[in-house]
Amino acid sequence: MLLSPNQIPTSPMTFEIFLVYAILAGTVLLFVWEKLRLDVVALLALLALTLSGTLSAPEALAGFADPVVIMIAALFVVGDGLFRTGVAQAMGKLPGKWAGDSEVRLLVIIMALVAVLSGFMSSTGTVAVMLPVVMGLAWARDIPPSKLLIPLSVASLIGGMLTLIGTAPNIVVSNHLEAMGRDPFGFFSFTPIGIAVVVVGIAFMGLVGRRFLPDRPSPGAPRKGADDLTMEEMAGSWELQPRLFRLRIPADSPVAGRTLADLDLPDAFGITVLEVLEAAEQERRRRLPRPPLPGKGRRKRGGARKEGGEEDTDDSRWAKELQPALADTELAQGQIILVEGSPDGVARIVGRGWVILEEEAEEGELTARETGIAEVLLTPRSRLVGRDLKALRFRDRYQLTVLAIKRMGELVEGDIRETPLRFGDMLLVQGPWEKIRLLQAEDRDFVVAMAPREMGPALQPLERAPLAVGIMVGMMLLMTFGLVPAVTAVLLAAVAMVVSGCVGAADAYRSVNWESVVLIAGILPVATALENTGGMQLIVDGLGSVLEGAGPLLLLVALFVLTSALSQVISNTATAVLLAPIAFQLALGIGAAPEPFMMTIAVAASTAFATPVASPVNTLVLGPGGYRFGDFFKVGVLLQLLVLAVTVLLVPLLFPF
Repeated sequence: MLLSPNQIPTSPMTFEIFLVYAILAGTVLLFVWEKLRLDVVALLALLALTLSGTLSAPEALAGFADPVVIMIAALFVVGDGLFRTGVAQAMGKLPGKWAGDSEVRLLVIIMALVAVLSGFMSSTGTVAVMLPVVMGLAWARDIPPSKLLIPLSVASLIGGMLTLIGTAPNIVVSNHLEAMGRDPFGFFSFTPIGIAVVVVGIAFMGLVGRRFLPDRPSPGAPRKGADDLTMEEMAGSWELQPRLFRLRIPADSPVAGRTLADLDLPDAFGITVLEVLEAAEQERRRRLPRPPLPGKGRRKRGGARKEGGEEDTDDSRWAKELQPALADTELAQGQIILVEGSPDGVARIVGRGWVILEEEAEEGELTARETGIAEVLLTPRSRLVGRDLKALRFRDRYQLTVLAIKRMGELVEGDIRETPLRFGDMLLVQGPWEKIRLLQAEDRDFVVAMAPREMGPALQPLERAPLAVGIMVGMMLLMTFGLVPAVTAVLLAAVAMVVSGCVGAADAYRSVNWESVVLIAGILPVATALENTGGMQLIVDGLGSVLEGAGPLLLLVALFVLTSALSQVISNTATAVLLAPIAFQLALGIGAAPEPFMMTIAVAASTAFATPVASPVNTLVLGPGGYRFGDFFKVGVLLQLLVLAVTVLLVPLLFPF
């Protein structure tokens, strides 16, 4: 028998319900106060519910075994695997290329891409895959990740409105319609409203919402300290301003067939060959467009564009064709050699007809993936002390070029190849990253005092990138088609990342943002307390009596507000499960079709924008973005109002009362 609104029983207010309401209100106030970490506040709420007897110890600790919590922790491992194998950087190149240097354009492209993906796969999985991508894009452009990560989570939530399988509440309301003898929603029944919400959401974030986002450094951001400089920053500290040139070896050149050791170009012309590019690849490289370069200054010695950014897009495609120049490298006709040195030396070798000047090389010609620099300090017992680089045949022995020497903090002038070395001398060396890494194993002759930030990504196990992609795709397929529970799919992917070597076991534990994990594990039992004490049912039951005699449009607005509010403190799936039957009964009680109200429940359940615990995707970006409670609230409430306006305008048109 169907109940009318005035027949819905209302639960009485009890002390237990009041106590849960008080603890929930106190928790929200502490979140807003922001003087305590969010995970600490969640644990305080958990302790309050336990000590008051509202929850038993097993119920209070059940959050730490909840599938959502396990899934969030595992997704951090999956995301780290994508980052460490270079997949995340590769995925970020296309959005980075389209966006150029525009922060707003980058935000819009990221949101559009994530929204489309979320329409066909788990929003949590989408955010986990895109999180390292977006972080890399932000760091490459010196944009605080806090400017992009809330838009990322918002896009995943509104993207879930695009299709029936986009998010669980859509399936919940459709199944309830079918269970009550009505036609269920089709796969694309949600699409018109979803498209409108996505467009409005992206426009809002691009034009208004981004202004409310904090300009706050991420806790995991690359540091700018003395021990974490980029190649360009390191080179700048040496105050070097060399000139780079690209020279072609013609068919009749006397250097063709000879090695660099035979030619001894540094002695003869004062130039050093840094890299060699084969002729066939050079023609392809010439046809590739270069993106605009930031700034007008000349590139400093050893500098390289930032890893993962747009400027590396073409260089990374060329990297496998570049050959670091070693003493036994044999030159051949048609090759292009990248050299550094004085214009006079280049003019002299060109004047002899040995090479043809192509052009002065552009900034960023050297690739951070192939070649790098490091600072090397001579030890007291070094066998290099008292000898010069030429006698040592340093380049032949270590396959690295010494670019400059500092003694007592001052640059050594003159021909450094004939300067006797002393204890405490600092050498700036340049060459393949692998050779620099080998130097780090030295402990007698010298120590690597500093290597730039690019060295880590350059030595990532790129050969495992296909494995990481396969693991990610497998996880998506398992989650999309429901072959196994979502948490099982994510755990399988996380374990596969470790077993395959994409992530080290110790790195896997370090990759998890434990603040986010503890936060959601601590707050989940609050929903359990609301349900166990009848507090949730009291809220829902009271709606019927309050809206008795209300018109369909007012009922639709009230259902949206209630659903959206509840989705900020409990999962959107649980909210839809609780409210779908009530909405159905209320619709029939006023003689209206239930479809518009069920659609409203589904849309409102996906507006979990206003708190960091409203959805797993918010919790995923909380730590990496360095966010606070108020950051979500300021943007989320405004966006909820906009989605409410879209719902009120479109739902009655598409699904008449």
